[in-house]
Amino acid sequence: MELAEIRHQLADLNQKIISFRGSLDLDRLEEEIAEVEHQMSEPGFWDDSIAAQNVINTHNANKDTFGRFHHLETKIEELELLLEMVQEEPDGETEEELVNEIQSLTDEMNLYELSLLLDGPYDHNNAIIELHPGAGGTESQDWGSLLLRMYQRWIDQQGFKMEVLDYQDGDEAGIKSVTLLVKGYNAYGYLKSEKGVHRLVRISPFDSAKRRHTSFCSVDVMPELNDSIDVTIHSDDLKVDTYRASGAGGQHVNKTDSAVRITHIPTGIVVASQAQRSQLKNREQAMSMLKAKLHQLEVEKQEQEAASIRGEQLEIGWGSQIRSYVFHPYSMVKDHRTNYETGNIQAVMDGEIDGFIDAYLKMRLNGNNA
Repeated sequence: MELAEIRHQLADLNQKIISFRGSLDLDRLEEEIAEVEHQMSEPGFWDDSIAAQNVINTHNANKDTFGRFHHLETKIEELELLLEMVQEEPDGETEEELVNEIQSLTDEMNLYELSLLLDGPYDHNNAIIELHPGAGGTESQDWGSLLLRMYQRWIDQQGFKMEVLDYQDGDEAGIKSVTLLVKGYNAYGYLKSEKGVHRLVRISPFDSAKRRHTSFCSVDVMPELNDSIDVTIHSDDLKVDTYRASGAGGQHVNKTDSAVRITHIPTGIVVASQAQRSQLKNREQAMSMLKAKLHQLEVEKQEQEAASIRGEQLEIGWGSQIRSYVFHPYSMVKDHRTNYETGNIQAVMDGEIDGFIDAYLKMRLNGNNA
């Protein structure tokens, strides 16, 4: 790489750090960090453990934002010094080191920029994902299992943890439904971009005539909520069923009816949990999921009403097709909200969906409706 190009890349990174500084009130952030650290040392801080934990979570997020900014700023200064050294005394090895460091810093900058877009009230929370294949039997159920694998790969790549809360095998292949709990900082903020209907076009491996099939799978994403969110649920509105739990592929079948399925009669919402061996714990987990769904329903209702007042057309919920995955007659994955697309469908199915997430978050930011 020519030195002129290296200078240009460093100038771009410098411009980006200046834009970060412009969007962050670093002085206010530093004051908030100091103020909370003082609060934490006060007697009585832990009297309300839920409120205290919320304060600490916000505090940790602010410290992370503040610390990473200064880390990036320092890295740029170091690379500018390294560039001066290479200009004064050209050296192939040092120049190669500089190029590698610039690429590494560029990747860090992009991740930091993405994290700054996650400023919603629940973006930092864990996420609950539900996959529900559409009509189409084995073909759609197999598509559901491919999406499940895609998300599992992405979760591993992020260093997040995953718990399978409910798993229903397909009739011949794939899945009927799956519910996952994804644990990690900003898990919901990233995964909320996946909510909607995912469409697959391919030559079906289950069709002996090798015809092209179209399949659909609904993906629902909601934040895991803590006890500070108040959602009223009346016991008379619930239908509770218990059944024997089984793991993926019918493994680990319990001998007792420990799995719990809860139907909220007024809304028709159904939640299920079979992750725990205890029926009581599965019921608690299912109730937590129901609470999240009802809260999400209310938030979406308020967003729809606000959009109606502003005269906007706002699509929320299960009905909207957000992304198409075409395996045949060509290879392409396209997001219909952002128009972001890629021809490397294998990489996407192996969990490389950050480009779609990034494009969605930037679109929401620019549209000012995050």
